[in-house]
Amino acid sequence: MERRAFRLNGFVVLLALTVATPAAAAVALAGILLDTTLAVRIACWVVAGLVALVIVALATGFTIVNPNEARVVQFFGRYFGTVADDGFKWVVPLSVKRRVTLRVRNFETSKLKVNDAVGNPVEIAAVVVYKVVDSGKAIFAVDDYEEYVAIQSEAAVRHLATTHPYDTTIVPSGSDASDATSLRDGAQVAAELTAELRERTDLAGVDVVEARITHLAYAPEIAQAMLVRQQAAQVVAARAMIVEGAVGMVGMALDRLAEQAVVELDEERRAAMVSNLLVVLCGDKATQPIVNTGSLYA
Repeated sequence: MERRAFRLNGFVVLLALTVATPAAAAVALAGILLDTTLAVRIACWVVAGLVALVIVALATGFTIVNPNEARVVQFFGRYFGTVADDGFKWVVPLSVKRRVTLRVRNFETSKLKVNDAVGNPVEIAAVVVYKVVDSGKAIFAVDDYEEYVAIQSEAAVRHLATTHPYDTTIVPSGSDASDATSLRDGAQVAAELTAELRERTDLAGVDVVEARITHLAYAPEIAQAMLVRQQAAQVVAARAMIVEGAVGMVGMALDRLAEQAVVELDEERRAAMVSNLLVVLCGDKATQPIVNTGSLYA
């Protein structure tokens, strides 16, 4: 939608008007001072008045464009074009010139309370970095592009939270969210949020540079219970890893004893050794050794 507006160097036009103004004044003064007929005097005054009106009208076309800004030119309700070149410019006179910043901007959404993919209430907020790339759409496609971006950002954050679980480690197996990306997977979630926001804000001529989650937590009413659940899940995972490592170490110890013929163990002695080694390797506390001075079968 955006197109370049006709514009001239403002200093060149200003110089031309500076030359034309004394000329109009001279014509008007000639009509007063010269000893001519009334018709000639009236003609001089009319010409001088018309020139003065043209000069005043042309003077309304001046505008100053700052770096990383644009001026959207609207001529009697019609979109005339956009001036994005910084400096002192002259455009079509009697037009409305609306300022649009092209700088990179950012804002943070408010903390939203929504249910994640498995129904747990969470608090979530995000920061959105964007800039205007089509000033025509930004002005005419929506009422207020800043408000539009803010509302669409909150809608996208809500949709993101409802389609992803807070933590995949506590999602019931077999559920639809068991294979989904966790909200805590920052890079992937940020890329998905950015892509969705770009689709939503393209109508307003806005390009979302980046969007990232800045706040993510369980809602206060379930925060303590979910913390206990997370701790329990981590304890179970750690125990499983310890047991897996302990079984491997026990098997390696028995194999080495058999290979080097250090001692011959029957099934009962092997079972006792396995039990002792697993107790030592899997126990929470340091074990106290007991020296057996008798026979295992006594």
